Amino acid sequence: MNTKVNGFLEKTKNWRDEFEALRRIILDCNLEEELKWGFPCYTFSGKNIVLIHGFKDYCAMLFFKGALLKDPQGILIQQTENVQAARQIRFTNSKEIEKMKPFLKAYVSEAVEVEKAGLKISFKKTTEYKVPAELQDRLDNSKNLKNAFEKLTPGRQRAYIHFFSQPKQQKTREARVEKYIHSIMQGKGLND
Repeated sequence: MNTKVNGFLEKTKNWRDEFEALRRIILDCNLEEELKWGFPCYTFSGKNIVLIHGFKDYCAMLFFKGALLKDPQGILIQQTENVQAARQIRFTNSKEIEKMKPFLKAYVSEAVEVEKAGLKISFKKTTEYKVPAELQDRLDNSKNLKNAFEKLTPGRQRAYIHFFSQPKQQKTREARVEKYIHSIMQGKGLND
């Protein structure tokens, strides 16, 4: 048991019982325990396997390479359509966790086997994402903007594409594109 995780659990108000139940299950699978991104994270040979975290309505086990797991129980959840690798198993109380204990251990064991086998996620390339029309119009009409956008790292390009695509209203999408043109021209990412 990691002392930093002990400290995290002592300060936790929501989901404490559930976190402790998940912790016992995962540690029973002989993984190393760390605190990463502010949450308990469990690793095998230095590789991230599973993280436990909480939200307003649920807590979850997040498998870093969950998309590669077989999911015989049909319980893995893709958080959003843009999440490619990670998958969650969600809980709303300790009783659910206790009831699912054998399945949870099996999922953790499979996640370790995926890591041992060196399996990799095939991520979509930036070019496979649909560029919103509001951004594409600006890129088509400005060679300088197009060159600046193409010089951004693939991750920065994807962040802009996702951010500009989110609003339902065209007016909002156009306003977002307009607001960030200067940042793109400077080679900055969305959050730089």
